[in-house]
Formats: sequence, C-alpha cells, structure tokens
Amino acid sequence: MVSSPGRARAKADRFCDVVAEQTPRILTIHAHPDDESSKGAGTIAKYFDAGFGTSLVCATGGEAGDILNPAMDRPEVLDNIAQVRRDELARAAKIIGYQSVHYLGYRDSGMPDSDHNHHQDCFANAPADEAVERFVRLIRAERPHVIVTYSDDQQGYRHPDHLRVYDITIPAWEAAGDPNAFPNAGEPWTPLKLYYTTWSSARILALHNLYGELDLESPYNEDWFKRPSQDHRITTRVDVEAWYQRRVDALLAHETQVDPNSKFWFGLPHDRAASAYPYDDYILAHTRVETNVPEDDLFAGIDFTAEGM
Repeated sequence: MVSSPGRARAKADRFCDVVAEQTPRILTIHAHPDDESSKGAGTIAKYFDAGFGTSLVCATGGEAGDILNPAMDRPEVLDNIAQVRRDELARAAKIIGYQSVHYLGYRDSGMPDSDHNHHQDCFANAPADEAVERFVRLIRAERPHVIVTYSDDQQGYRHPDHLRVYDITIPAWEAAGDPNAFPNAGEPWTPLKLYYTTWSSARILALHNLYGELDLESPYNEDWFKRPSQDHRITTRVDVEAWYQRRVDALLAHETQVDPNSKFWFGLPHDRAASAYPYDDYILAHTRVETNVPEDDLFAGIDFTAEGM
C-alpha cells in the first residue's frame, strides 16, 4: 500500500511528537540574571550534556542590581544596565546549556525597603493572576517534566523577587495542566515534579572547612551559620562535580555582578572546591509520580517509556 504524501507527513509528524514527548525536559525559574549561574548550574549542564531539554525563565531584567565588579563600574555600563545584564544572561545560559531563555517581562524590584520596590513595573507589584498566567504560558510552551523554583522558606534571603518567584510557581504548577485555567495561554501541560533549589548548610560548612585546611581566609562568617538550615528537608542531591567549571564560567559571564577576584566565588582552587561538596541540593516539594527519597536524579520515578510520555 502506498501512502499519500499528506498521510506520510502526518505520520511523520506524529512520530516526531512522540519522540519529543519522550525527551526529558527541565525548566527552572529564577528571579534575576546571575541567579541561574549560582543556583543549580551544574545540574542543568549535566542534563544538557545528556541530551535533555533545558529551559530558563527569568522573572526580571535585573535593572536594580548594583555593579559589584569594579572593572565594570563605568558610565556606559550604568546607562545601559538592562541590556548589559540581558547580554550577560545570554552568554551564561549558553555556557550552562540552556536551550531557551524566557523573560516574564517584569522590572527588578530591588532589595527590601529600597526605592525600586515602588516602581509600577516591578515584579513584586505585578498583579498575581497576570504573573501566574505569564508563567503558565511558558510552562505550556516548553512542556517540562520537572520544574525547579525557590523554596517556601526563604528566611536566609528575603529578596522581594525571590519571594515572588515562589508565590507564582505554586499556582502555575497547579494551573498549567488545567484546561479551564487560563484557556488562552496555550495547550494544557501537566508537569510531574516540582523542586525547590537550596544552598545547604552542609555545602557551606564543607567549603568553609576547606578554606581552613588550605590556610585561607574563609568568606563564610558567623552570619552564614546563623541562617536557618533546610538540610533536614533535602530530598535530592545531584552529583555535579564534573560540571563545576561550567558554573564558574557562567558566573564569570555576569561581569557586572561577579568580581573575578572575589574570594567568595573563586577563593578556592576549582578542583578542590568541586570535590569538597560535589552536589546541587534540592527539596522535592510536589510530585505526581511515585519516587523513593533520597534521590540522586530530579527525573527519578518518571517513566519515559510510558504511553503518552
């Protein structure tokens, strides 16, 4: 039997759709350009190298960020800070392995009690339904199986934009697969697992101890150890030792935000820092599949051979 070109093309399209559904995909949402490099960059690099789909949502343009690298503290940089930070994010995302980068389209809200908090376009002042719908639209477009966001407990760092990322993620997680929710935001898609990214106390302690072993001054003062620990909530540790340099290079791409001479970011030999604590840490917040914790893979429990996956 000879198939018509139209029928053959339709069959091919269906095959491509099935293949696409079987490709594991992860989406992360961050507050500002540079957050994607300091939180979970090794995880994304690892999954990208394994052929997974990777996408990033950045809530704001980072317009309120201070220039932390003296070499970049120049009038032409300050005058074009929004575009500069956008360009930095594009470079960092390519280094890490993000295949697509999206912006929610809001302005940086600035640190608590700053003048930026009152800007009408800032993320913290955005109507909740509007912000959730924008995120739902991107979830439905990218169709991730796994979403990574910020924690429900951010006592250690209460930036308005970081808090707002959490605030919109949970309703978007619920709404993305509901055909009655935001019907004009694309075809429904139900993500399967939702994680919170976290910097563990164990990680900070391991790096602090390494500074001591190498007779170097540690940037982790006592305030770091007064922060409330979330370690008891960690469910998933992803081994990213082999991808440590990608994180370093991505951080350096954010030239306005990261001083290459910073002892905090780069005070240890890279190979020693990578092995001192070789993990990215996560809290499994919600799952629609069965999985056993502790995990070493954000996709644990997801069966990509199942029909419709």
